[in-house]
Amino acid sequence: MQVGRIRCRPAVRISGFHPGDPGSIPGNGIPLFGVPLPSAMAGKAAKSVAKAVGEYQYPWQEKLKKYKDDLSKGVWGYWHLGAWKPMGISARHRARLRKEVLLAGQDWPYDPERKEMRTKRKGHKCDRIAAEKRAHTAELMKKMPQMLADYRKRRWEKKMHDEDAAAKKT
Repeated sequence: MQVGRIRCRPAVRISGFHPGDPGSIPGNGIPLFGVPLPSAMAGKAAKSVAKAVGEYQYPWQEKLKKYKDDLSKGVWGYWHLGAWKPMGISARHRARLRKEVLLAGQDWPYDPERKEMRTKRKGHKCDRIAAEKRAHTAELMKKMPQMLADYRKRRWEKKMHDEDAAAKKT
C-alpha cells in the first residue's frame, strides 16, 4: 500500500458536458453524442409544450360547484347521522381550489372562524414572573414624580440649547 499517492479519475469523457469538447456544446452544428437534433423540430416542440402549459387553466368553477356542499360543512369532515364523514375532496385539492378562487378575485367563505388567542399564561413560573412585574411596577410608580421632573428639565434644557444655537446662527 502506497501512502501519500493521490489517485485521480481518468480524463475520459463518459457522458455529459465536457468543457472544451465541441461535440458537447448544443447548437454548434456538431451532433451531441452522435445523435443529430434538428433545431427547427426542437423549437416547435418547445413552443407546443409552452402553449399547452400556458393555456391550461385549473377548472376551479366546476370544482367549486361539485364540492360546494362538502366545503360548507367543514374543513376536515362532518358528522352525519352519528357517523363521521370525511370530505369528498382532499386537503391538498381543497387548498389548491381555495388558492385559485382567491387568485381569481372571488371570496372564499368556507374557512372556519378563528378562535381568539389565549393571552393569559398559566403555570407557577408565570405566577412568579407576574408578581415580580407587579413589584417592579410599584417601585417605578414611586419614582415616577422624580422621573417626570427630570424629563421636563431635559426637554426644557434642550429647547433652550436649540434657541441659543438658532440665535447664534442669525
